[in-house]
Amino acid sequence: MLSFFTILLILVGANAVFMVFSLSGTSNGRKKSNDTVSKTRSSKVYRLQNFSSKIKKAV
Repeated sequence: MLSFFTILLILVGANAVFMVFSLSGTSNGRKKSNDTVSKTRSSKVYRLQNFSSKIKKAV
């Protein structure tokens, strides 16, 4: 039982360290890249294909 809690504590601590590093790295660079990407990116809308006729033939 003690080994389980030891491994659990190590994994939770490692997860906290990784989360701190990942959140600190994205907070600085995200604001700049988000503004430029949103201005240059255009969204494309694709029409969905209608497969209902093929389904009706199969059933």
